[in-house]
Amino acid sequence: MTVIQLTNAVDNSTPNGSSNAARELPEVLAKAAQAAIGAELAYAGSVAPEDAWKLFINGHAHLVDVRTVEERKFVGHVPNTFHIAWQTGPALIKNPRFLRELENKLPKDAVILLLCRSGKRSAAAAEAATKAGFRYVFNVREGFEGDLDEHQQRGAVSGWRQRGLPWVQD
Repeated sequence: MTVIQLTNAVDNSTPNGSSNAARELPEVLAKAAQAAIGAELAYAGSVAPEDAWKLFINGHAHLVDVRTVEERKFVGHVPNTFHIAWQTGPALIKNPRFLRELENKLPKDAVILLLCRSGKRSAAAAEAATKAGFRYVFNVREGFEGDLDEHQQRGAVSGWRQRGLPWVQD
C-alpha cells in the first residue's frame, strides 16, 4: 500500500473544518491520484476497467454503476455492484437524489469507483461527489461499453465488456 494525500480535490477540508488525513491506497489508485493532480481533475482519478475489477473483487473499492436502470437491464451490468443513476429517463435528466443516495450507501471516506457507458457521465458524477465531500472517488475509464468505433457503435473498441470482464444481463 502507498500513503497519499489527495490534493486535487476541490475542497480539502471536512465538514467540521479539519483537513483530510492521508490514506493508504493500493498503488494503482495512488498512481491514478497523482495523474489526476497533474491533469487538474476535480476528483481523485481514473482507473482502467481491469484495475477497477481487481480493486472491487479484492475488497479495496466499491463499484457504483451510474447508468440508467434501462441501460443496466438491456445492456448488462457488473454483478454485485451498487446502482445509483447519475441521470434518469430517456431525456437523461440529472438525478437530483444522486448525492443523497450515494451518502446513504457509502461513507464519504470510502474508495469508490464510478462506472457508466463510456466514462463521461461517471467523470461528471465523480466531480459532483468530490465537491460534496467524498474523498476517494475514481472514474472507470472507457466505461461499460467503451468508445464509438468507425461505425459509431460501442462495444468493439474498448470498455468493460470488450475487455472480457465479468458482467450479466437481466
